[in-house]
Amino acid sequence: MESISTARRTEDIALDLLKFVAAQANVGSKSAGSTGFGLPSSPKSDDQVTHLLELYARCREAVEAPVEK
Repeated sequence: MESISTARRTEDIALDLLKFVAAQANVGSKSAGSTGFGLPSSPKSDDQVTHLLELYARCREAVEAPVEK
């Protein structure tokens, strides 16, 4: 039963790390509207979701990586 709680703990830590990194890098936040020139500056919602999922996977890898001594 302890392995389930440990796995959940690493997922929670990875999610907290994702929230921190996303907030610092303004990932997933709504950007200002376009100036009317060229393409709109905000990425599509699907692209944002894909980037957030990739970032979460990287956060899980970082949290679950063995600690070097």
